[in-house]
Amino acid sequence: MKRDLKYLQLLAKSFPTIQAASTEIINLEAILNLPKGTEHFVTDLHGEHEAFQHVLKNASGVIKRKVEDIFGHSLREAEKSELCTLIYYPEEKLKIIKLREKEKALHEWYKVILMRLVKVCSNVSTKYTRSKVRKAMPQEYEYIIQELLHESKSGEANKHNYITAIVETIISTGRADHFIIAICNLIQRLTIDSLHIIGDIYDRGPGAHIILDILENYHNWDVQWGNHDLVWMGAAAGSKACVANVVRMCSRYANFKILEEGYGINLLPLVTFAMDAYGDDPCTIFRPKGADAEGLNPKQTRLVAQMHKAITIMQFKLEYEIISRRPEFGMDDRNLLHLIDYKKGVIVLDGKEYPLRDDDFQTIDPENPYKLTPEEERVINRLTNNFVSSAHLAKHMQLLYSHGALYLVRNSNLLFHGSVPLNEDGSFKTLNIQGKDYAGKALFDKIDQIVRQAYFETEKSASKQFAQDFVWYLWCGPVSPPFDKNRMATFERYFLSDKEAQKEHKGWYNIHKNNKEICEKILAEFGVEGEPSHIINGHIPVKTTKGESPIKAGGRLLVIDGGYSKPYQAETGIAGYTLIYNSYGLRLVQHEPFESTQVAIEQGKDIISETIVVEFVEKRKFVRDTDIGKKLIDQIDDLKQLLVAFRKGQIR
Repeated sequence: MKRDLKYLQLLAKSFPTIQAASTEIINLEAILNLPKGTEHFVTDLHGEHEAFQHVLKNASGVIKRKVEDIFGHSLREAEKSELCTLIYYPEEKLKIIKLREKEKALHEWYKVILMRLVKVCSNVSTKYTRSKVRKAMPQEYEYIIQELLHESKSGEANKHNYITAIVETIISTGRADHFIIAICNLIQRLTIDSLHIIGDIYDRGPGAHIILDILENYHNWDVQWGNHDLVWMGAAAGSKACVANVVRMCSRYANFKILEEGYGINLLPLVTFAMDAYGDDPCTIFRPKGADAEGLNPKQTRLVAQMHKAITIMQFKLEYEIISRRPEFGMDDRNLLHLIDYKKGVIVLDGKEYPLRDDDFQTIDPENPYKLTPEEERVINRLTNNFVSSAHLAKHMQLLYSHGALYLVRNSNLLFHGSVPLNEDGSFKTLNIQGKDYAGKALFDKIDQIVRQAYFETEKSASKQFAQDFVWYLWCGPVSPPFDKNRMATFERYFLSDKEAQKEHKGWYNIHKNNKEICEKILAEFGVEGEPSHIINGHIPVKTTKGESPIKAGGRLLVIDGGYSKPYQAETGIAGYTLIYNSYGLRLVQHEPFESTQVAIEQGKDIISETIVVEFVEKRKFVRDTDIGKKLIDQIDDLKQLLVAFRKGQIR
């Protein structure tokens, strides 16, 4: 009782009277009866910032459906399409419309479009309290928008002139464009209550840094780290092996904008070294691929190939250092340079001899193949220093740590990238970390702690070195939840033609993920209970061209990686999935490849191709049915106890 009274006395500082406590109870009870906010799930963005930004702006088709519901057959399809495009890209679309319309016609267009936007804004604001809507509004138009929303809902005929006067004044004072931009941004803001990114913001595409710049100002988001995010986090923490992997991936796709323009990483030492070490080497198998590589001339292509080869060889040497000092990682089979016959140009693996596609190893000493040359050491040291000291990269890392974790449980959904490592019989696979075995949720919690330690521990200690090595393990280790394959066959994919030798075998989670009982066991392990509940993850693209479905295990598992990354789209046949979870249930949205922002603006071309209703609830979900609702109910209980204490005279 004393402890309870002490807590209630602290609570009384925020609510010092019976009236204040009662008012807050009334407010919280009202919030509990609002419809559940819309959650938006995306995964495996892989630097495709334009496609991501478009999906963010159109809320995976939610805005389009709102416009359809509000205006139906009262507007032509072209008018609805133009209204949607205006909401997505107000500044850019306004420029096109103003060139099209004459002055008098533009005045009438403003009047019509402003009222349409008010109707859409009024609709998307109904899920929130007036206080929350007001906080989302731009301050300069807060009063005007509030009046327009309130009066548009009231529908009183005698207020018609009042609304008309507001609209006319907005136009006559030359503020129509600014107001339209403000209300369009508000519609985008209110359409999605929270955004979940289930891993792999980084690599392959050119704009991961742009995605994080966008997210920096986004109202409510979280991220579950993928293996491609973790290797960047390791690089920013100072892991040389992670730095080499990051630079190799950028070289593979000629994606240097993120390094040079995004984070100010100086590549000149690598360029100079590559030209010296591989000046006579065509580096044919290291030629870059992807959209950015297509814009290179032959001379640039060869230079990038030389850089690519140089950093790849460095990577193999640096990984050897980690594997040697961490035998518990069990990755000795990834040390392959000593198995090469440098005179014959072959390698012997498991008793079989394979010819090498490239046998020119300028920087490898056959007698000591894993030793870095002095020049290689200088290059990797300078690159690592650049990663650690980049202010922009540090800011983005802070975002990944403050908004991120290895997994998230939210509203009966378990979110993670990759897998939960399993044994063949479906039991949880253990990983020994510094002498102790971890599995299931305990493994995820331990990994989360180590990843934070790798970045935030300031002293150069043995524990920090282990943490940095472990982050590299998460990128490519066999019992890493975000990776979960027997190996990352980087050497084999580059140097061997044999497809069998290049194979990477997925963990048992990939085999068992269609098993409803095992998925339910995983959900229970993470404390996810009740009907319905789901695992939502990405990492392995869903091959729709081969008839694969993203809905697995009787609806218990939703795999929503459909190929945001352009290199995957030939394999998947689409450009990604997103998931929408609103008060009526779950909708899976399949996307067409995104051409460009310019085409979307000029032609009003959206990228929604198909929506699949995964789950529809007869009883609409309200805030009281969510995790936030449970917290609010606890707060109401506490406030009711405070009222009792006030009325009994236990607290003044």
